[in-house]
Amino acid sequence: MSALEPFPDLAVIIPVAPGDIPHPQLLAALQPERRSLEAVLSLAAPAPYSPPVGFRTLVGQSGRGKQLNAGIGATQAEWLWLLHADTIVGPEALHHAEQFIRHPPPRGDAMRIGYGWLRFRRDGPPATRLNALGANLRSRLLALPYGDQGLLIHRSLLTSLGGFREDLSRGEDLDFIVRARRCGASPQAAGYTVWTSARRYAQAGWLATTWDHYRTAVRLVRGAYRSPRKRPP
Repeated sequence: MSALEPFPDLAVIIPVAPGDIPHPQLLAALQPERRSLEAVLSLAAPAPYSPPVGFRTLVGQSGRGKQLNAGIGATQAEWLWLLHADTIVGPEALHHAEQFIRHPPPRGDAMRIGYGWLRFRRDGPPATRLNALGANLRSRLLALPYGDQGLLIHRSLLTSLGGFREDLSRGEDLDFIVRARRCGASPQAAGYTVWTSARRYAQAGWLATTWDHYRTAVRLVRGAYRSPRKRPP
């Protein structure tokens, strides 16, 4: 960690799957050694590279839910900014995240969940623009953002809901959002834009991947609504 005191309100947690490395532009945009925030790379295997100054690395069990929970447990900040390793954010994104957590409404601060507007990078088919449009409409109209939109979550909300489910191979983000909404949480746009990789659409095909995501989302939403409702923080 940096010798500077950590940013008192915000910790950035990036789960990194085996064989992956965080996008260099993402790490450069955060610059924890200059901004004095907590920044954790939660790995499922030893890093094949040396992370930049200011980033702390954890090595634990594989699985995004497990890696997110490990990173959350290793930090102290009240707000957690959860970013995917294949994500890119602009240099202004951290400013928007800080503004979101520094200027809360008079009540219910811990019940807000921030998210970014989704864009896909040019490593997939052009039709992913439709997926991004659908994701942003879903977030705005249905208040159902996904993890690749860079979620900002208060620690007390995460704690009250038991963190992320670790038994899911994927979709732990949507499961959490549905459970959080059931206890009164309110997803809100935080003002930043997130560019995420579209390589899965290129590898498996746009239609097959889109249909698979839809089926998985329906199953997760149904399962989350069947789970016991917990009290808000």
